[in-house]
Amino acid sequence: QVQLVESGGGLVQAGGSLRLSCAASGHIFSSYRMGWFRQAPGKEREFVAAIVPGGGSTAYADFVKGRFTISRDSAKSTVYLQMSSLKPEDTAVYYCAAQLSGLFGSTLATSYGYWGQGTQVTVSS
Repeated sequence: QVQLVESGGGLVQAGGSLRLSCAASGHIFSSYRMGWFRQAPGKEREFVAAIVPGGGSTAYADFVKGRFTISRDSAKSTVYLQMSSLKPEDTAVYYCAAQLSGLFGSTLATSYGYWGQGTQVTVSS
């Protein structure tokens, strides 16, 4: 069992930056592909980024390419999402999760489990 706790969200002006963290407990964290998703009010949860266990490969949704960077620190059992050039449309609750099925980079929320509680990101215009 893996437990995930996100942090680092907040209110930021458009063009600003935030770094989200996802701290994992559980000895098998290092073996999981990890992903970030987000969900805005009234919308479905959508894929943002993913990373393999060793951190050597990453995948991103088109709408964040060049602005967001996913990384992980296995020693700290933590996955990060560095967000830059934020836009009002990036406003959402951001979740991290472990990929349990499917190919790497799957954008389906059903491929992931052990969801954290989420952290709110609000970008003002």
